[in-house]
Amino acid sequence: MKHLFIVNPTAGGRDHTEEVRAKVEAAFARHKGEYEIYVTRAPMDAPGKIIREAKKGGQLRVYACGGDGTFNECVCGAAGLPNVAVCPFPTGTGNDFCRMFGDEKELYRNLDALLAGWETPIDLINCNGRYSANICSVGIDARIGTSVHKYSRLPLIGGATGYVVSAVVNVFQGISRNMRVRCGDFSSAGGHTLVCACNGRFYGGGFNPSLDARPDDGILDIFVVKKVSLFTFAALIGKYAAGKADRIPKYISHLRGTELEIDFDEETVVNIDGEAMYTDKVRMKLERSALRLIVPQGLSFFGVSQAQVKASAVALG
Repeated sequence: MKHLFIVNPTAGGRDHTEEVRAKVEAAFARHKGEYEIYVTRAPMDAPGKIIREAKKGGQLRVYACGGDGTFNECVCGAAGLPNVAVCPFPTGTGNDFCRMFGDEKELYRNLDALLAGWETPIDLINCNGRYSANICSVGIDARIGTSVHKYSRLPLIGGATGYVVSAVVNVFQGISRNMRVRCGDFSSAGGHTLVCACNGRFYGGGFNPSLDARPDDGILDIFVVKKVSLFTFAALIGKYAAGKADRIPKYISHLRGTELEIDFDEETVVNIDGEAMYTDKVRMKLERSALRLIVPQGLSFFGVSQAQVKASAVALG
């Protein structure tokens, strides 16, 4: 088995390469195994590296050393490859995928726990050919999340302030956009505030629209928010972010399904695990067990059998 550490040198606002290298070298002084540290050179460099390594044969474990964007790139490279397993090894700022695991999310920062971990299949969202392990959304939330980076780079603005500035600017540019939304028997056309498809639970640095979505249950939690006024938006956004959308069915439809189609009047931004895609048509489809996720030793979210622990220990030598 080979262990491949994909390092994004721009994640988290600074280069964590040497920090990752020190942790990896220390861990493999205690564990047997072949490893490589690969520093990405450009956006979407990781998928190609993963595919090239997978073609060499043998089992490959990939550790996404960065934030949600780095993990998403690794997911896109590993999707559908039976000999590749992936996990986040967070060094970035977001890490929304890991939030789903509660207090145990810190196990994904524990390299010893990851090396001793096991693997489980999870579902992925195929969104216009790009994969998502967590959440895809369109609307005001995607627009705010995309432009926050632009404002965060301005002098005297950064971090949470950049998000606030982005929110204010986008709200005053208009909360809703015309969309035609279809999911199973559900159909809605006209102004909408946002549409969100959840394979995981958290996005946007803490929004938690679904309290019980799971990436291994074969279903998406989908939220369709109608066109609302600024006053109504301010009143309902907190409930939506806290997983209380079902309390306001007048404004938010909560659907469950495996396919979602959205058409727009003009090109718009789609949030895919924090990464931006621009299109005027969105086609999402849940693909069952499309990725093998590395589960750190001690994580209880997926359950674990002694056979799986033993198999992981044998694989590590």
